[in-house]
Amino acid sequence: MNETLSGLGATEDHARLLYDSFLRWTGKALIQASPNASLKDQLFQSSTVILSHGTEPDPVLNYGNQAALSLWEMPWETFTGTPSRLTAEPMERQERARFFENVTRDGYVDNYTGIRISLSGRRFYIMQATVWNLIDEQNQYRGQAATFSDFRYC
Repeated sequence: MNETLSGLGATEDHARLLYDSFLRWTGKALIQASPNASLKDQLFQSSTVILSHGTEPDPVLNYGNQAALSLWEMPWETFTGTPSRLTAEPMERQERARFFENVTRDGYVDNYTGIRISLSGRRFYIMQATVWNLIDEQNQYRGQAATFSDFRYC
């Protein structure tokens, strides 16, 4: 993992929050993790896109693994300073907001599909994404995360 990465998302604790919350909601492992390696490094290097945002009134992305950074065509510093809603085109944002309200209510949603946009304006269609609430060991809500492997450029 790039040693210059900083912030909440670039920690072993955040990696554990992502992993444990996913397991809690879905009953499945986010990745097939090796006990002999750092979870944060394994998540960052996973070919599956993994990203999360915090609890701000206008939630800001606080984590994206290498697959997410590449897909959105952003360096870490830009990605983790981006309001989550800006990953979708303006016409998709209202639909996205309704969807995230459902995730907040239900804990997680499987098989989400939607159109997103990279920093350069390249549109892509994500398919079969899982979106889940991040809940810490004290049962406190810490934001939401998403993962997916399937996408196609529009």
